[in-house]
Order: sequence, then structure tokens, then C-alpha cells
Amino acid sequence: MSLVKIEEKANYCLHCKTKPCMQKGCPLGNQIPDFIQEVKEGNIEKAYEILLETTVLPGICGRICPHEKQCQGSCVRGIKGEPVSIGELEAFVFDEMMKKGKQKPLSKTKEEIYSQYKVAVIGGGPAGLTCAAFLAREGVQVTIYEKHNELGGILSHGIPEFRLPRETITQTIDTILALGIEVKLNQKLGKDFTLAKIENEYDAVFLGIGANQSAKMGVEGEKIKGVLGGNELLEYQNHPNYEGKTVAVIGGGNVAMDCSRTIKRLGAKEVKVIYRRAEEQMPAEKKEIAEAKEEGIEFLFQNNLVKISGKDKVEKVELIKTKLIQKEGESRLVPVNVENSNYQIDVDYVIMALGSTIEEEVLDLGLTLNKWGNVLINENYQTSNPKIYAGGDLAGMKGTVAWAAKSGREAAKNILANTKKD
Repeated sequence: MSLVKIEEKANYCLHCKTKPCMQKGCPLGNQIPDFIQEVKEGNIEKAYEILLETTVLPGICGRICPHEKQCQGSCVRGIKGEPVSIGELEAFVFDEMMKKGKQKPLSKTKEEIYSQYKVAVIGGGPAGLTCAAFLAREGVQVTIYEKHNELGGILSHGIPEFRLPRETITQTIDTILALGIEVKLNQKLGKDFTLAKIENEYDAVFLGIGANQSAKMGVEGEKIKGVLGGNELLEYQNHPNYEGKTVAVIGGGNVAMDCSRTIKRLGAKEVKVIYRRAEEQMPAEKKEIAEAKEEGIEFLFQNNLVKISGKDKVEKVELIKTKLIQKEGESRLVPVNVENSNYQIDVDYVIMALGSTIEEEVLDLGLTLNKWGNVLINENYQTSNPKIYAGGDLAGMKGTVAWAAKSGREAAKNILANTKKD
């Protein structure tokens, strides 16, 4: 985007005193009006410094955050018109700094008291990377343990490149590792090392391994060959041959959109997204839904999956129509199956993209779980073992990169505070 266009977008910001985009909309509490003001004045490096006070993922969050539900959704300009293009401005600042070779995140003055401490970060996704960066800024010796052969977590193994360029991920990780962080790749918790071993070797441990096991519906036929988990498909890219096939994607979030668009690009004849609520209730971003439609994805709104059938593999799905009603105690309309509205459609694959749960090995860590099955943490991000902290999807954070990053940052602050007390 041209500098002239960026300046126009920056000048559109009113620099509100109440700052709802920051106070209400941004999980990380980024100083949005302040960094935009610096962009207005042409001070890109200063804008970058302001962003780095609260985040180490500006190039990523600027591209993939659900801005319409977060910062831009709270923008005063959006009340009577279009909101300020906060995401575009944030991504622009990061990109400009990368062009200038400003890859090292600004460090605070490192306190010597922290340099003797060692912290292990398990999981190199948004939560883990952010936690590691904010610890390393203060001089802590940080080691990241990552199960894949590269860092990034969901950024590298979940979000398609057409939404998040690999160059942006690489640049972001490079800026973080430039703080002197050690990385151990191909190290899976429970297989290559134990939590007990790590706990004994480090002063504190942060768990940010995510929760990327696809949730199940419990419908008949869910174990038939050809029923696949959306989260696992995006993470491992172990796709079957979709050429000329019809694929049903169950769900209405961004994982469903990423799966459907990826599968269509891999040659599927038809991709049908099946969602039991109305379009306006879909948790996926509006732009993702619009782009999926443009790419030829078909949407079956107010349809619920009842059954999957087939002899040796998936052949059909049985659906039922739903109606939306207001139930007492519910804040939004609830889908209810319409009696005798069942029908079947022919499909070759069914992708479950209904959300995610923690992986089974987490159950063996000896940590207390909450009623939803996530690792229980207190207000300091500590688990039932006070030496072990957790964040991101593993701890049940809201499922966006910004929320995961916030949990990593706040856990780092509490690790620092508790370490210093000792």
C-alpha cells in the first residue's frame, strides 16, 4: 500500500480521549491512537516502539486479528461510518521496519537480578513466543521447546499462507529470537521429555502448547473413513486427494473457513459449509465468509448434521433443518431442529471444524483441569503447580492470537514478579 494511502487511513483517526479501540477492543491493550499519531507524523520507528511496549506480534495481529470484533469494532468512527483501518496500519508499521532491517525488538533495561534465572517455555505459538520475548527482554535465560521442526504454533501450522504470509511469520520469529532465546525443536512433551524433568531444571515453566485436537459431535458414523479433523488438517497438511470430490465442512468459525478455502484450492469439486445457525451468527470474520463465497464455497445455513453414512468410507451425510428461537436465559437465538425436515446429500469427505480440545497427553501432566477440560489457572496464570504457568488455548483463553499473546505476556510478568520475590 502506498504511503499516501496509509497517511489517509492514519489521518482518519480522531485520537479519541476515551480510546475505546484500546480500552475495550484490543486484548493486548495496544496504544492504538498513539501509534497512529506517530504514523500521521511520519515517525514509523516511534510508532513501532509504541507497539512493542505491549506486543511482539504486530505484523501478525495486524493481518489476522478479528479486527471487526476487537479494535475496529470499538472504533468511534465505526458508529456512523467505516472504522479506522487499525489492522492495516499496524501491519504497515511492522513491514516498514522490516524493510529497514529493524528486526530486534526493543529491550527494556535488563535487570541483573533476572539474568541468573532460567525459564522453559513449552510451545512456540503466539502465547509461548510472547511469554519468551517478555522474559528475555528482562534478561531471563529462556529456552523454548517446540514439537515441530519450526516455531510458530498455529501461525505456522494452522493458518493458511493466503491469510498470513510465511515471510511475516519468519520475520516476527527472527525479531523474538534476536533477544537471545534458545530453541529446541522436535521436542514433544510426554514423548521427548517430561514435565517433571523440565520443572527440575528450570526456575519456572510456561505451558503454551495450545489445544488443537478437533472436537467431536458424537453423531453416528463419525468414525467412518473420510471423516477428518479440521484442526489436524491445517496443522499437519496431511490432506487426501480432493480432486473432483464433494466435501462437507461442519462448523462456522475461522477454522471452518480456512479448511473450506484450502480444500477448494486443492481441487475439490464442491465444498459445502454446514452451520446450524444463521449467517449473522457465524463466529468467523465477515471478510473470511465473503472471500469463501467468492471462491465458490457453498453455505448451508440453519442445517444441523445428524448422521454420517457409508460402507467402507463416507458416502452421505444426513442433515436436518433448524429454526432459531429465543430461550429464557439465553443471550442469543438458539437453533432447534425442525421435525421431519431431514434430508441427505452425497459427499466424499466430512471435515469436523467445530472447535478444539486439549490433547490427551495433557491429562497425564498431573495438573488440575477446569470444568471445560482446560488447564486451570489462577489470576497469576499459575496452574495447580505454582511453579508451572499456562496460557493460550490450553488454559481456555478466547481463541484469537491476540488473547493468546496477552496470556503469554501477563504470565511473563507474573513469572518475573514471583521470581524476584524469591
